[in-house]
Amino acid sequence: MTDAAGPSGAAVWCESGWHDGSIRDGIRLTVDSAGRVTAAVPGTEAEPGDLLLPGVVFPAAANAHSHAFHRILRGRTHTAGDFWSWREQMYSAAGALTPDLYEQLATAVFAEMVVSGYTSVAEFHYVHHAPDGSAYPDHAMELALARAAVAAGIRLTLLDTCYLSGGFGPGGSGTRSLGTPLDARQQRFGDADADAWLERFASLQAAVGERFDHEQVSVGAALHSVRAVPEAALARIAEQLPAGIPLHIHLSEQPQENADCLAATGLTPTGLLHRYGLLGPRLSVVHATHLTDADIALLGEAGATAVFCPSTEADLADGLGPAAALRDAGVALALGSDQHAVVDPWLEMRALEYGERLRTGRRGAFAPNDLHFAVSDAGARAQGRTAPGLEPGKACDLMAVDPHSLRTAGSRPDQLAFSATAADVSAVVVGGRLRARNGSHTSLGNPAALLREAIAAVDSAAAPVHETRLEGTRRP
Repeated sequence: MTDAAGPSGAAVWCESGWHDGSIRDGIRLTVDSAGRVTAAVPGTEAEPGDLLLPGVVFPAAANAHSHAFHRILRGRTHTAGDFWSWREQMYSAAGALTPDLYEQLATAVFAEMVVSGYTSVAEFHYVHHAPDGSAYPDHAMELALARAAVAAGIRLTLLDTCYLSGGFGPGGSGTRSLGTPLDARQQRFGDADADAWLERFASLQAAVGERFDHEQVSVGAALHSVRAVPEAALARIAEQLPAGIPLHIHLSEQPQENADCLAATGLTPTGLLHRYGLLGPRLSVVHATHLTDADIALLGEAGATAVFCPSTEADLADGLGPAAALRDAGVALALGSDQHAVVDPWLEMRALEYGERLRTGRRGAFAPNDLHFAVSDAGARAQGRTAPGLEPGKACDLMAVDPHSLRTAGSRPDQLAFSATAADVSAVVVGGRLRARNGSHTSLGNPAALLREAIAAVDSAAAPVHETRLEGTRRP
């Protein structure tokens, strides 16, 4: 057995695997120099030099929505409160980040994703600048994330995010849509205006293109939300953002956002995007929790993707989105780990179905085929990437699962989506190369140790920042 299928004439042998929608035994995959499957033959024996994957092999997970630095908040923010109180704690975590700290933290977070079964991630990135809003030289924060992805061996779609205002303006009709200024905690997220963001975006694309293989790191675009991007900026970006670039946005996560948008513009957030021609197949709307029937129809007609993040939406008490209604309207459903309350594609998969059961009182809206498509193909589509899988033309990005663990023993292989967890992922392959075995990263070791060190470093940096802010609020 070899741990790294080579670039040419390499092969991966799967004891059994998810092939063309069903479980087949003895699948031998040949892989080209680009890491794509060139042939898949079930019912075969392994050959000398093959990378051997025991258990049941599935297309790897494509994480369609991530904020890497939110991993700091796990186990610290789960008491009483709502999304808006949680957001205050998130701002504190963001305030302590530097390029070096973020690279250390993101490397650990991406390694955790890899050992859990994710081989690509759409990183929704808005911590662009220094805390006072001044620019770092040479896209320091963005390139730190890119280096972290390379170290972890995960495919990164870096969604550079436009974040221009702190909310809808306070005035009457016609002025509320202009937006309010960013507050002190948001300064590092923002750019002067849409043109400044577009210019920085183009510069980042060039910088990443010069330094990294596109299959490893690519640049997409994001609008933080309709409350953070005023109408004039939406119009400008719709006009100037080059075609074909993946575009993501947080959409209708909270009822307050919908109410504020209606008051400011007379439209729902979806309706506002439609007004400016931003709906389309390249658009991924994240959360999409509180939608009207008209919103669902617009998204379906546009061929958009909706990225559900069930573990985060449950943790923040966002609510249950209309998953089946979106699917039935023609919207592709993808999955993300968002704030990383858990990093586990298997839990996100079945939470999609369980959420629909809780919402409707019926079982079976999403069969295992649907869940694997959401966590793999649709997530890759949201990133503008080749889908992972065990068929010719797919990226040879795979996750093997132990079918005999405490959780999976007795499960039908085609129903492991309802019993397996990340703890059962026994191997992860990216582009035909082994990246993880039994929870250990092949080059970085135990992600838990990396996470402990990285979070401790951020905590240490955050302490003096917190004290400085307290001093600034004390009366003499």
